[in-house]
Amino acid sequence: MKIVYMGTPEFAVPPLVKLTESGYPVALVVTQPDKGRDRGQKVKFTPVKEKAVELGIEVIQPERIRGNEEFIERIRQINPDLIVVAAYGKLLPMELLGIPRLGCINIHASLLPKYRGAAPIHRSIIDGEEITGVTLMYMEEGLDTGDIIASRSTQIGKKTTAELHDELSAMGAELLVEMLPDIIKGTNSRIKQDESKATYAPMIGKQDELVDFSRSPEEIERLVRGLNSWPVAHTIYKGAPMKLWEVEALDETTDVPAGTIIEVSSRGIKVAAGGRALLLKKIQMPGKKSMAVSEYIKGNKIDVGEVLG
Repeated sequence: MKIVYMGTPEFAVPPLVKLTESGYPVALVVTQPDKGRDRGQKVKFTPVKEKAVELGIEVIQPERIRGNEEFIERIRQINPDLIVVAAYGKLLPMELLGIPRLGCINIHASLLPKYRGAAPIHRSIIDGEEITGVTLMYMEEGLDTGDIIASRSTQIGKKTTAELHDELSAMGAELLVEMLPDIIKGTNSRIKQDESKATYAPMIGKQDELVDFSRSPEEIERLVRGLNSWPVAHTIYKGAPMKLWEVEALDETTDVPAGTIIEVSSRGIKVAAGGRALLLKKIQMPGKKSMAVSEYIKGNKIDVGEVLG
C-alpha cells in the first residue's frame, strides 16, 4: 500500500500526521512551491512541507502540474495505490487522477454539494449557516464535483473561521483514517452529488473585507467572525484602516447615519449599523497589535460622531 499525499496549508497538516500515525505509508508529499521569506530572509516552507520534512517523507514542489510530463512520470514510477488530497490549491488533471488503482480522494471543508471551491469555511460563517462539516470524496476534473464517500458535521454557533478551520481539519483527518479500510477493500459508499443543491464558495477578495454599515449588525458580526483570523474585516477611521476582530450585535435601534460612532466606553465602540447598534469590542489600528477597545482607549482617543467606512 503506497500513498501520495498532496496538500499545502495548515489545514492539510493534521491529515498527513494522522496517516503516518495510523501506519499508512506515505511514499511522497506534493506541495505548492515555497513562497515568501521570514524576517531572517530564509525561505518559508509551506506548512505541509515543514511537517513532511519533520516526518522524514520526501517532498516535491512542482511549479505546475497540468502539462508537466516530468511530474506525471514521477508519480507513475511511484505507482501509488491512492492519492490523498487536502487543500493542495490546484485542480488535478485527468492524467494524474487516473494513475492510482484506488483513485484520488479529497478532504473538503464543507458538506458537499454546498460550498464547493476555495473558501468554504469563510463563506459558511458569513452566509449564516448553522451547520457545516467535512466531506471525503473521490476527485474528478470538475471543482469538488466527485462522488461522496462520507461526511461529518458540526454546529457553527459563534465560531470564527480560525476556530472552525482547526476543528474541521482534525475532523477531516479522523474521517480519512476511519474510511481508509473500506476504501482499500472497495466496500465504501459512492454517493453522487445532487447538482441542483450545489453552491460555490469563491476566494475571499478585497471587496469582501470592507464593512458596510448599512447592513444589519448580525450580518456584520458574521462577516467579522468569517474573516477572523484571515484576512480580517476592516473599516476606515479618520483615513486609517481599523481592523475588526470582534463585534457584537446589540438590540438597540438608532436613527443616526450608518457608520456613525454613537458612544465609546470600556465595553467598546458603539456604531450605527442598519438602523440598529453594533458594538466593536476588539480592534487593531495600523502599527499596533489587536486589542480590546477597553485597552486601546486607555492611551488613544476615539471620537464620538465620526463616521466609519
